[in-house]
Amino acid sequence: MTWPKDDAKLERVRALMADEELDALVVRAPDNVLYLTNFWGMKGYDACVFPREGDPVLITIEASEEDAARMAWTGDVRLIRGYDPEDPRPPLARTLDAAVAAARDYERVGLELSLGTQASDRMVGEPTTFTSAWFDAFPEAADATPLLVRARARKTAQELERLRLANEIAATAMEHVRGLLRPGVKEAEAAALWQGFVHAEGTGWRGKVELALPFSLVWAGRGIKTFTATGDLPVVEGEPVLFEIWVCADGYWADHTKNLVVGELRQDYAELEAALMEVYETALRRIRPGASMADLDRTVREGIAAMGYPGQPTHPVCHGVGARAHEPPYPHQAGGGEFEEGMVLAVEPGAYWPGGGGLRVEDNFHVTADGVERLSSFPDGVVACPT
Repeated sequence: MTWPKDDAKLERVRALMADEELDALVVRAPDNVLYLTNFWGMKGYDACVFPREGDPVLITIEASEEDAARMAWTGDVRLIRGYDPEDPRPPLARTLDAAVAAARDYERVGLELSLGTQASDRMVGEPTTFTSAWFDAFPEAADATPLLVRARARKTAQELERLRLANEIAATAMEHVRGLLRPGVKEAEAAALWQGFVHAEGTGWRGKVELALPFSLVWAGRGIKTFTATGDLPVVEGEPVLFEIWVCADGYWADHTKNLVVGELRQDYAELEAALMEVYETALRRIRPGASMADLDRTVREGIAAMGYPGQPTHPVCHGVGARAHEPPYPHQAGGGEFEEGMVLAVEPGAYWPGGGGLRVEDNFHVTADGVERLSSFPDGVVACPT
């Protein structure tokens, strides 16, 4: 999808590059390529050379020429062949050659040397990763990952608009499933209802989303656990069905955990919901510009321990959302840092019972000068399905 060039974002990156005395960034992670060029590649055979001064270079395969012309903010697009009979090496070898050539005139180059995770390309199923050759080709490179983390942590107005679109799609898909869920429906069937809506209706959403991709884990009743795969347990009246869901809308993500119930929620779950929501709302009140990230993690975990679940949850309780579903900042007790206006966060406390069952709640929040703004219209807690 074509978006106006986000000058506020790119100027922020260049200002940070000046602080670090970097002449150019060479990035290959799909989310960083998207962040700097607006191009979301098909297969991860892409790279960007982003100079502090001058036009960026986007490198992609010939088959993506039309996509690059439509999406990319840079006019300097250099195409490599997916297959070259005179050069039978894999395509990424030619991407590397092109990146080295494009960066040749820059003295101090930054590379993603400490990248922990990356978003996937549009094909999703087989994300490409870095090889030693990529790093060996830039032996004097500085680590640009901290710079990109700082730039990406605070969202621009355009990024916030794109995140709102992903949140809208996720919430509307939940409303769709809410009207269809019945006792006996399997977890995988419920997941398919949600995923089918996201992909079919989210693609083309409001004329602003070219491709919407769904990701989900759905657990019913005793199938609710910290980490497990969607299975074939049936929906049971009175027991919650937990939807751990991601929407990717042209490379920008929403990350929610929503809960439905058919019939009246069982008393033990209702008590757990009330206690967990109190911890959740307390956490949201703690998120303000200048507030400690470590204190948020501590507050949530102490609250869940007071509920009778010490040591829970085993998953993080807060993280950034943007060009990845999970991206910095990662507030936790072992780290530092403060919340800043413009961040977008997922907050997700949960408590789980031995042997299965429990609850998690999660939504995405924009940090404003006055606190947080919820980005999803679908309620938190356990939402009853219409009868």
